Amino acid sequence: MLLEIRGLGKRFGGLDAVKDIDLDVREGKVTAVIGPNGAGKSTLFNLIHGFYRPTSGTVAFNGRDITQSSPHSSVVEGIARTFQTTHLFDESTLLENVLAGRIVRSKSNVFDAIFHSPRHRRESKVNQDAALEALEFCGVAEHRHDLASNVPQEVQKRTAVAMALATQPELILLDEPAGGIPEEETTDFGDLIRSLPGRGVSVLLVEHKMSMIMDLADTILVLDHGQKLAVGSPAEIQSNPAVIRAYLGSTTYEED
Repeated sequence: MLLEIRGLGKRFGGLDAVKDIDLDVREGKVTAVIGPNGAGKSTLFNLIHGFYRPTSGTVAFNGRDITQSSPHSSVVEGIARTFQTTHLFDESTLLENVLAGRIVRSKSNVFDAIFHSPRHRRESKVNQDAALEALEFCGVAEHRHDLASNVPQEVQKRTAVAMALATQPELILLDEPAGGIPEEETTDFGDLIRSLPGRGVSVLLVEHKMSMIMDLADTILVLDHGQKLAVGSPAEIQSNPAVIRAYLGSTTYEED
C-alpha cells in the first residue's frame, strides 16, 4: 500500500476537525476526498503533508511512519502537493518556478554554486531538463519564459502541477486543482490528472466538481463533519443512500 492512514484525528480546542479516519491510497490510482466546506478535507491534507501534527492516529508512506514528518521531509519522502490558491512566484518565469521544485533533489551546496563546481554544473543541466520536461508534460512549455503573473489561471494551475512533479513524487496531493478554471477547460485539465498514474505518480484529490471526480476517481472517501461517511468506487458512492441524503442530492454541496 502506498499510503495508509489509520485512526487519524485532529482536535482544535474542543472541536474534532478530523476524527478516526482510515484510508488506503493505492499505487497507480486516483483517490478522491469529497465533502462540503468544513468537512475536514484540507485538515486531512495538512495532516498527511506534515503541516499539522495529529491528535491521534498514524500516517504511513511506503510502509514508513511519517506521522510526525515536516512538510519538507514529506516532499523528500516523495509526497508533493498543490494548494487551493496557486502558490507561484508571480515575478518569476514559469521555468524558474518549476526549477524551484528541484531544490529538494539537489545535492549542491552554496560553495558549489559560488565556484561553479562540476557537480553544480551537472545538476543545473539535469534540473533544467527536468523542469522543461515537467512543463511539457503539463502542456505549458510554450509559456516557460512568461512571468507567472502574466498567464491565465489554467496555465498557473498546470504550472503548479509541473512544480510538484519536479520534486519527483510518488504521490501528489491536489487540493481543488480545477478551482477557478472555466468549465470548458475542465475536461482537458482532468485529462492531465488522469495521465499522472501512467507517469508513476499516484493521486489524492480534493475537488468540488462532482462530474470531474466521478470521471477520474478509482476510490472516493466522503467526509461529513470530519468523519468518514462512506468510501467506495464512484458507482458505490453515487448509489449510497447516506451520501445522497447528505451531499449528492443537495444543492448546498454543489455551491461549496
